[in-house]
Amino acid sequence: MKTLKPYRKTPQYSTVPSFPPPQPPPPPPDLNLVGKAVSILKRHHIHNLNPLSPHFTPQSASYLLHHSQLDKTLTLSFINWARTRPFFDLKCACLSIHILTRFKLYKTAQSIAEHVAINTHNDENGELVFKQIKDTYFDCNSSSAVIDLLVKSYSSLKLVKRGLNTIHLAISHGFMPGVLSYNAVIDAVIRSNERMELAEEMYMGMIKAGVSPNVFTYNILIRGFCGVGELERGLEFFDEMGRKGCLPNVVTYNTLIDAYCKLRRVDDAFKVFEKMSKRDLEPNVISYNVILNGLGREGRMRETGVVLEEMKRKRIVPDEVTYNTLVNGYCKEGNFHQALVLHDEMTSNGLSPNVITYTSLINSMCKARNLHRAMGFLEQMRVRKLFPNARTYTTLIDGFSQQGFMEEAYKLLDEMKKNGLSPSIVTYNALIHGHTVDGKIEDALRVLDQISKTGLSPDVVSYSTIITGFCRNQELDKAFEMKREMVKKGVLSDAVTYSSLIKGLCVQRRLTEACDIFQEMLRIGLPPDECTYTALINAYCEEGDTKTALHLHDEMLNKGLLPDVVTYSVLINGLSKQARTREAKQILFKLYYDNAVPDNVTYNTLIENCGNMELKSVVALIKGFCMKGLMNEADKVFDKMLQRKQSPTEAVYNVMIHGHCKGGNLRKSFKLYKEMVSCGFMPHTATIIALVKELVKGEMTAESSEVIENVLRSCKVTDAEVAKALVEINHKQGNMDAVFKILSEMAKDGLLPNSGRTAYAQ
Repeated sequence: MKTLKPYRKTPQYSTVPSFPPPQPPPPPPDLNLVGKAVSILKRHHIHNLNPLSPHFTPQSASYLLHHSQLDKTLTLSFINWARTRPFFDLKCACLSIHILTRFKLYKTAQSIAEHVAINTHNDENGELVFKQIKDTYFDCNSSSAVIDLLVKSYSSLKLVKRGLNTIHLAISHGFMPGVLSYNAVIDAVIRSNERMELAEEMYMGMIKAGVSPNVFTYNILIRGFCGVGELERGLEFFDEMGRKGCLPNVVTYNTLIDAYCKLRRVDDAFKVFEKMSKRDLEPNVISYNVILNGLGREGRMRETGVVLEEMKRKRIVPDEVTYNTLVNGYCKEGNFHQALVLHDEMTSNGLSPNVITYTSLINSMCKARNLHRAMGFLEQMRVRKLFPNARTYTTLIDGFSQQGFMEEAYKLLDEMKKNGLSPSIVTYNALIHGHTVDGKIEDALRVLDQISKTGLSPDVVSYSTIITGFCRNQELDKAFEMKREMVKKGVLSDAVTYSSLIKGLCVQRRLTEACDIFQEMLRIGLPPDECTYTALINAYCEEGDTKTALHLHDEMLNKGLLPDVVTYSVLINGLSKQARTREAKQILFKLYYDNAVPDNVTYNTLIENCGNMELKSVVALIKGFCMKGLMNEADKVFDKMLQRKQSPTEAVYNVMIHGHCKGGNLRKSFKLYKEMVSCGFMPHTATIIALVKELVKGEMTAESSEVIENVLRSCKVTDAEVAKALVEINHKQGNMDAVFKILSEMAKDGLLPNSGRTAYAQ
């Protein structure tokens, strides 16, 4: 470690201020006491020093430290014994910091420095401590590492002002702080959420002082700018690293990858990821965790499998963060099965989910209405000594309330309070919703009164839920009274409030009043939602005014609102009653061309009124659903065709097999293939390739072999691409017998792969 050298520039910072007049000289050290202490430290256990403690003075302790500083074992023993005793003053602490730093016992030295910083209340700028460090510096033949350690100690406590001023004081007294000092202060500035301009000023100051930044300096600055959303500024420092010959490390790249992911620019994050590999830097588990988290944020959970495969290939073991990220992502996506599979894999590998992950799993089970499994996860948390948070309890309370199990919900509320957690307005709203679902509005009103007593204020959800309950019970007068009360309390109505009132009026065939409320909604600038339009469309259909109903449907679409299953069922039924089946069919066909189709749409009206010419439209509808991955809808139309004794064509089978292959439902694909063959149809080339590839990938060996044998046996290998695909698949799987058999059949038919490379070359 370099010794401090005089700083030759003219001092630019304030020096240590003048101190009060000198006090009378302190009493001299008790040399006899010091001798005894040294003797005990050399020959006896340290606890034998305890009787000497009342007789020690700061002067005696300083003398012992100064004269024994070259004996590492003795000095360290004395420091550990003395550091918590009354006589261990600032000078003793500073001598200890010098000695420990010289012995490279940085952790102990920093611990003492931090203790000094916390307990020196009258040293806001660090001037008092710096003076003592400076005065004892030459007594200990110290080095520049002491200044760095002192600055780092201040910075670890986020005492930015003291750390910064210590650097200024050091420079003004002819010392040169190193890069560690600057890095520590810049890092403290960022961790303290200070202005990034201050961090940049520090960076410019170190350049001006002739201190070269290192990779840690740049990493801190890049992290800081990325953390405040200034990715471009972070990239400027990344580019500067390259210009100055400072090589980025894995941390640098991880920081940039994380920044891109947080900005939902995962594709750009992947580019940085690839750039890291090109520079011979191996991504670590943090790199992969950041990418997985980014994919989860963007709802791209399907792509996480590829990332996991790469981790396994590179022998990077997934950690708790990896699994927690994936489980949370799948829960958010609604893929509860995969979330549970990963949870089981995680626990079997000895890893523990965190509170957030357990809360996500509990939320998923509540959504799936599996309250038993949700409570099972709560019990697992208790076993693992993990403490459920307010969100965990609120999720469970909501889950039980949704299904009307109010007694269990209140037990959880009591447990939540016993554990020192305060229910939020969301918690109380869950209880209100539970009571209204149960038809017990009076209980819901009691919860509303209870909210105010807890210091919380009911919000729009609280009032709207009760209004919905009144409307459901046909108590519209009370619903409107509740609306007036919420307005009086300064709570503005939302779309749910108005939709509930409109729906309630429509049910009572009070369409004029419903339209007035609708117009009021528009006047105050509150956009109607799908429920609002559906209630009005239903009312107009009930009145036989399908023209206005269709107009409202079109208005919905123009406002970017997608009608749901209820809307379409209402419209189709209304049009059918008016003998307007043509419009009913047009609405269903329009779904394919313009919008995603909601679940549970029935196709009876459509199929029953289809003539032979219109059957082509049904095929187009199936094809559209398959292209969009809406295989449930495709299956419904296909099944309705079979019920109507409409035989699916070869084209329909090809499209359905292709769609289910793409969706990963291999058993359904293979079942359709067998049906198709039994009907005397031969699957298209593309269908065979897609089916065989997916069967092989899904390790359905027997089924893939059956398809291959059927193709070869029927001598329908009429396209070289089919043969090439079969050869490639079997070659990759090591099925050389099958490869030779396919090639033999190809030879018989005069076929060869139409590529420049043969299957053997690959």
